[in-house]
Amino acid sequence: MKKLYKYLLNKLPRPLLIRLSYLFKMVAPLIYKGNNVHCPVCERSFRKFLSYGSAVAHRENVLCPYDLTLERHRLMWYYLKNHSSFFTAQNIDLLHIAPEQCFHGKFKKQKNLSYTTGDLESPIADLHFDLHDIPLENNSFDVIFCNHVLEHVKDDHQCMKELFRIMKKGGWGIFQVPIDYNRDETYEDPSITSEKDRELHYWQKDHVRLFGKDYPKKLEAVGFKIVHFNYHDHVSKNGKMDLRFHKDEILYIISKE
Repeated sequence: MKKLYKYLLNKLPRPLLIRLSYLFKMVAPLIYKGNNVHCPVCERSFRKFLSYGSAVAHRENVLCPYDLTLERHRLMWYYLKNHSSFFTAQNIDLLHIAPEQCFHGKFKKQKNLSYTTGDLESPIADLHFDLHDIPLENNSFDVIFCNHVLEHVKDDHQCMKELFRIMKKGGWGIFQVPIDYNRDETYEDPSITSEKDRELHYWQKDHVRLFGKDYPKKLEAVGFKIVHFNYHDHVSKNGKMDLRFHKDEILYIISKE
């Protein structure tokens, strides 16, 4: 069963995985019933989380069996609930790039949001477009979420410029990416083209770069201001064990002045 699960995660196209996940979430919580870990997004507890990731970057006990949140989703939700005005400020124009399924339904129900989703191909996105050339007006959105996208695109600098362009002055956002915190500079080599080599070098077969600790500088280079949010300063030791955040992840809160 575990081998089949890992095979499907690595081989099936993302749109199909999204559709199949609706069936999976009906039975998986029963199999993993317990109280050892907690997902703050679905507000359910389990015996353990599922494993996830490629052979190069595989992690145990990270994927919620109900809403399929990973470490990064739970961290973002924790920040939004406890350290932002996202759920209380009124009339927020939100653009959500590559909308995560675990957030999509919840954000659609929020009465304080004007919620727009965009993606190249996702079946749950409102708009389909290329991030290098976003067909939206300047200064359109108060908040932009664009998570685990910039490691996939051809020109990350151009995409960051486009996201900066469409954010309103005074707006903010979260653009999470995989980061190798042992690497000072982002690793990118155009000669690495095969799925096998990309997985080996960039941790996943459809990634075209692996960001390093210079990632916030890349965001600053297009005009964003950055605040570093380190959850270790806010969450107790027991809370970290329950929530299963990634031990190294820093959340970069970007804004446009």
